[in-house]
Amino acid sequence: MAGPSAAVFAPLYRQIRDLLVARLDAGEWKPGELIPSEIELAARFHVSQGTVRKAVDELAAENLLVRRQGKGTFVASHHEPRAQFRFLRLTPDVGDTEPAQSRFLECQRVRPPVDIASRLGLAASESAVFIRRLLLMRGKPVVLDEIWLPGAQFKGLTADRLRAYHGPLYGLFETEFGTHMIRADERLRAVAADAAAAGQLGVEPGAPLLLVERTSYTYGERAVEVRRGLCVTTDYHYWNTLV
Repeated sequence: MAGPSAAVFAPLYRQIRDLLVARLDAGEWKPGELIPSEIELAARFHVSQGTVRKAVDELAAENLLVRRQGKGTFVASHHEPRAQFRFLRLTPDVGDTEPAQSRFLECQRVRPPVDIASRLGLAASESAVFIRRLLLMRGKPVVLDEIWLPGAQFKGLTADRLRAYHGPLYGLFETEFGTHMIRADERLRAVAADAAAAGQLGVEPGAPLLLVERTSYTYGERAVEVRRGLCVTTDYHYWNTLV
């Protein structure tokens, strides 16, 4: 008979990594801010500088921190161009990827569908913010998004605020609502455009579209966004790198 399983302990650098994430989650260091040096962090956590460096290296690989030669290590921000393209995987068949422009069609507080509430961890009595928008690239509509956000976390988000904002949507969430998206799960499938989507995207009803369903997470693996995007791929394709 097998004996009791031995306790599993995380390596020390992983423990330091988790402590750093906890401080990021608590807002000790805001997006775009410089974090303490490796020497300072080593003294704070009573570990070697090499242990801290390994933890920071892992967070940099996860795009939570950004190293800048000669300047130090900073908290990643969605206002940086590299972060914007990390979450926008649609790229033109010819030419370079360019920032997309948002055209907001709707923003209201709603009782979310059961599946959306479940993915966001919302109770039956809790509301969500529902957003519909078009993403335009090179002046043409390419993506029709439906976005659900936890209502309590995004209190004060209105259609007027969205239309007045110029910049990446995740940048707005980060700056004004203290919500930093750190990763997302996506599912892709081919669908046919219904009449409503076809009208918004300027395609014929029944035209092929790429449906991208996304759940985005902040620190602590907390789901804070569910998004369904219908994408025109006539001159664009979905791009990803597998490592």
